Amino acid sequence: MVRVRAGAGLVARYGLAGVINTLVSLAVITALDLGLHAPPALANAAGYAVGIVVSYALNRRFVFRSQTPTRASGPRFVVVTAAGFLLNQAVLHLALRALGPGPWSHEAAQIIAMASYTVSVFVACRLWVFPRGPAVGPAP
Repeated sequence: MVRVRAGAGLVARYGLAGVINTLVSLAVITALDLGLHAPPALANAAGYAVGIVVSYALNRRFVFRSQTPTRASGPRFVVVTAAGFLLNQAVLHLALRALGPGPWSHEAAQIIAMASYTVSVFVACRLWVFPRGPAVGPAP
């Protein structure tokens, strides 16, 4: 029962970190795009760059409560988020083909792709980026 509660807490913290990260990224994008009239692509890229940093910090300290040194977990986090994005794009492509045209099919495909990213990044972070136990050395 304790393991179930601990797992539920971990998932809840991961979800909360995702909401916080999304709000921070959106605030940066909005401030640059609408506030400072930066080009939308630049505002978007800046928002995502800030989001990666915020996501790493929240996942390391708040979600997984990791003592793994940044020199080890930082590069791993970048690899995992990039791989998660590639998986997201592949799943989106396959889901769009499988579900066919139409707005509801597109929305379902987006949700499926988002879920693939969320679950795969969570699992990879838990097992490789921020593993339990003693701090690990630098990434190979």
